[in-house]
Amino acid sequence: MTENTSQGATELEAPWITQDDLPVTKYQIIDENGEYDPADVPDLDTEEFIDLYRWMLVEKRYAERMINLQRRGEMGTVGSSRGHEASIVGSGYALAEDDYLLAMGRETSAMLMKGVSLRDILLFWRGIEDAQKYLAEQNCMIGISVGGYLPVVTGIGWGMNITDTDSVVTAHFGDGATSTGAFHEAVNFAGVLDAPTIFYCQNNQWAISTPFEKQTNANSIAQRAVGYGVHGIRVDGNDVLATYHAMSEARELALQGNPVLFEGLTYRREGHSTSDDPTKYRDRDEVKPWLDRDPIERYESFLKSEGLWDHVDREAMVAEVDEEFDAAIEAADAYGPREVEELFVHLYEEMPPELEAQLRELERSLSELDDLDEHIVRRPKG
Repeated sequence: MTENTSQGATELEAPWITQDDLPVTKYQIIDENGEYDPADVPDLDTEEFIDLYRWMLVEKRYAERMINLQRRGEMGTVGSSRGHEASIVGSGYALAEDDYLLAMGRETSAMLMKGVSLRDILLFWRGIEDAQKYLAEQNCMIGISVGGYLPVVTGIGWGMNITDTDSVVTAHFGDGATSTGAFHEAVNFAGVLDAPTIFYCQNNQWAISTPFEKQTNANSIAQRAVGYGVHGIRVDGNDVLATYHAMSEARELALQGNPVLFEGLTYRREGHSTSDDPTKYRDRDEVKPWLDRDPIERYESFLKSEGLWDHVDREAMVAEVDEEFDAAIEAADAYGPREVEELFVHLYEEMPPELEAQLRELERSLSELDDLDEHIVRRPKG
């Protein structure tokens, strides 16, 4: 049997097309060694260059502290964004205030840029339903279901066309989501509708324990754009300047009615979440080269080359982030206990009968659990 490459087609007579006929390059400004062509650097001022660095520190420090909270039992499971800092910050920095951002959960700094409070993100990961309401007030949402919210993104973009809204909607998701039917339906329909949508795939090369090459035989996510009739690009997601620049152009394309399929190539350094142990399925030798390609260190080398490092007080920045995080924890701890009804009240203006029935059933079940509680023998900790 011939391997699934261009080889088999070239031996035939009909005009077959293969992946090799459409090579997809990786867009990059700062390479892995910190080298770059000054002519390719985006037109940003000193404050903006430093701002990008600060936001990457926010993302890094947030991930570290969230894991610490989870280990202490003060947080549910969370997904670390370590290694994704450039991808998240570069893409979020290109968005405008009124744009929509539907995230998969690793995009904290991008949501903070849009005005979401850190307290509300902490509340979300503690399972407080009110948090989604607060996120929505800033045109943001976190979708836990893999790819399930992508058709909603197309719907929002369609609505923007109908109401002639001068904004875009972007969906952030992982490479695992591109193997779902919802992804294909959403991107295809966005192309049909000329919806102002950006489908931003953070291809960190692992869908929990499934490596990218076992999800698809395609060489890249970006090349799929052609099949949907939309614009596509593959960017070095560990290069914050390339990500920002490409995302800025993606936004311009989307505003013109050209949906974009954006692939940010990065790497998930840690587990899919704190409930996951990547050492069970991933060789440690695979991770080490990526630790040497740290996106923050790469950007630091750029700032030094540009003579901007003297404007950076890294310790003060981290201290400021920690102070903000401490205040957010205090505010989240002070958020009062919630009632079970809140699980049902934010989706419809008037609750439909089906949800009313589910609410009554849940209340009945919880009441029975309360009756059982006195019979449960709890094992002491330790």
